[in-house]
Amino acid sequence: MQLLKDKILAEGRYLGKGILKVDSFMNHQIDPLLMKAIGEEFASRFKDTGATRILTAETSGIAPALAFAMAMNLPVVFARKHQPVTMAKNPFKESAESHTHGNVVDLIVSPEYLQPNDRVIIIDDFLASARTIRALVKLVNASGATLVGIGAVIEKAFEGGRAAIGDIGVKVESLAAIANFDNEKINFG
Repeated sequence: MQLLKDKILAEGRYLGKGILKVDSFMNHQIDPLLMKAIGEEFASRFKDTGATRILTAETSGIAPALAFAMAMNLPVVFARKHQPVTMAKNPFKESAESHTHGNVVDLIVSPEYLQPNDRVIIIDDFLASARTIRALVKLVNASGATLVGIGAVIEKAFEGGRAAIGDIGVKVESLAAIANFDNEKINFG
């Protein structure tokens, strides 16, 4: 997706250790027109999946997942990192190591919003090591729902995430794949 690649080149910053800062348009401040385009692009790629629900992780996955959900007219569910008192009993819960936070985070979804008859597409901001996506896949499996696709806004291809989820057997789409960071330059694959 050229619009996204252009935005990454213009505003993204490589911070070392595989970290790409995209706070100016996705992970802290959100560019609504870019998110709208991202949602429409995901919708064109996943239109024939028969999806009934979109799942993402709190917080950075919410904006692209919501834009996609609006384009598809589907509900979006986000896995919470902390269980509120309002959540139904016996939620689905998985843990994933966060590369940017440097710790393990819980991902929690109420069984009210992820049910066996659902057909789910997972959307996340990054596909890097795929730890978060794998945890989201486990949540889908625990619910009895059917996973029908995985989408990532930005893929860091050099981190092996695509291979780590290759055994899942669903369509995996990324909108901008970074091959490497060479001397702090962002190179797309």
